[in-house]
Amino acid sequence: MELRERINVLMPEVRDELAEFVAMQSVADPRRYPPEECHRAAEWVREKFARCGFTDARLEETADGSHAVVGTRRCPNLQAPTVLLYAHYDVQPPLDDTAWDTPPFQLTEKDGRWYGRGTADCKGNILVHLTALRALGAELPVHLKLVVEGSEEQGTGGLEAFVPDHADLLRADAILVCDTGNADVGRPAATVSLRGMVNVVVTVEALTSNLHSGMFGGAAPDALAALVAMLATLRDTKGNTTIEGLDNSQIWAGEHYPPEQFRSDAGMADTESLLGDGTVSDMLWARPALTILGIDCPPVVGSAAAIAPRARARLNLRIPPGIEPARAQQALIAHLNAAAPWGVGVDIELEATGAPYRARTDGPAYQALDAAMREAYGLPMAMLGQGGSIPLCNVLADTYPDAEIILIGVEEPRALIHAPNESVAPSEIAAMSLVEARFLQNYAGTRP
Repeated sequence: MELRERINVLMPEVRDELAEFVAMQSVADPRRYPPEECHRAAEWVREKFARCGFTDARLEETADGSHAVVGTRRCPNLQAPTVLLYAHYDVQPPLDDTAWDTPPFQLTEKDGRWYGRGTADCKGNILVHLTALRALGAELPVHLKLVVEGSEEQGTGGLEAFVPDHADLLRADAILVCDTGNADVGRPAATVSLRGMVNVVVTVEALTSNLHSGMFGGAAPDALAALVAMLATLRDTKGNTTIEGLDNSQIWAGEHYPPEQFRSDAGMADTESLLGDGTVSDMLWARPALTILGIDCPPVVGSAAAIAPRARARLNLRIPPGIEPARAQQALIAHLNAAAPWGVGVDIELEATGAPYRARTDGPAYQALDAAMREAYGLPMAMLGQGGSIPLCNVLADTYPDAEIILIGVEEPRALIHAPNESVAPSEIAAMSLVEARFLQNYAGTRP
């Protein structure tokens, strides 16, 4: 029986297991979700991979208290290359339950897709690993190592701290980071670029207390108006991010994101304009992008006719490869201080930073992956960027400088990861399982 046929036979089992897995509310936030759910998910992963030949599969506690599932599986050929399989079992919280059309922790089939939190990000990718291994059976042609973490979505860095301290445990020639996805359903891709980030909280203070807007407004400095003026300088009229000292002209050289598809994926109205003077791909993957995440100021309901003496905003600056976080941080802070009007007080607190990442794509693992994707999808592999950050990739690159790091998965724009109504296309699980199985076979052939 061919691999594709074996995988098709396995798909009913995939659905049942994903339903069981999605029902576990494995949100790594003990303040709002029972920590037992994450432990139950970790044990589920450990047991499934133990049945797939990882006889030493076990839980390892990381620095943030979460547990990573680790294990090894050897093949008969001692000279075969080693591949590390990565995924994560923790999920984003469902956010607004009322915005879901189906129960978030109950796998529901609708319009040919499987809905539920984690169906794509990242429990669906764990099922890809399992399905590929089951399809290969005893015919494993490479050595395998496994790490499935439990706090990726919370960003608390448990695995990032674990990797350098256990470098030999996870050392491999190629690393499959299964936490991204394709350009669209049926359009295979590898993610080769990740934006980094700088998060700050800027606080503006003026006056010593609220003042009556009728008696003092017009002459007294207004903290909220000052903050609004400062934030307005971060973009120009076209929507380009305009921070002094950061290059805003880089061009994306990989696969392009069609504007019509982006408008549909983003749910844009016909009257709304795309931002920036570059292509969609340039704006998403090659240029800095500033987002205002939140503002603290008097709410409309209950507000008084008074001048606000204090206001603050939380800002997220995404940076492409080529811009270091320290330089971006300095540029953003300098820009905000220079833009502050009327002598108001400004305090800027650095909340978090993360470095961008760019993969090396000229090695044998990428060639093996391209061949696998052509077979599974009948199309060549596209190379995409991703606006999000995966700090682990930089840790892996620093710890294993000779390893090829490959980012793939079942996610695609319609999956709506991190949002209500997350879903996965079953066809993507089947196709990516075939990709992974064939990749392991192809990659084994790169060694004499």
